[in-house]
Amino acid sequence: MSEEPSTLYAKLLGETASITWQELQPFFARGALLWVASGSDLIEAAQAVAQDDKEKIAGWLAKGHIAKLEAEQAQDWLQRDPDLWAVVVAPWVLVQERAAQPSLH
Repeated sequence: MSEEPSTLYAKLLGETASITWQELQPFFARGALLWVASGSDLIEAAQAVAQDDKEKIAGWLAKGHIAKLEAEQAQDWLQRDPDLWAVVVAPWVLVQERAAQPSLH
């Protein structure tokens, strides 16, 4: 992708959506899911993947902020069915568990 970073960020943000684990399972089976840590910016990670920013991605991999989704995480999501947020950057689908919203009670 040769778009300007801010334009690409906005485009990816617009393509990000809530999704269920059931909908993501076929992508997991193909090995195409990248997990993004809850404290990380999902769109920034997607932008780095889209721009093939190897240095940035390597740093996040080393710190555990992004990783290929493991079977243990998949099993956890299957059991809990949490709110997930995903964006496609072919051939990958980047997915992040949405942070629980604080209760207003």
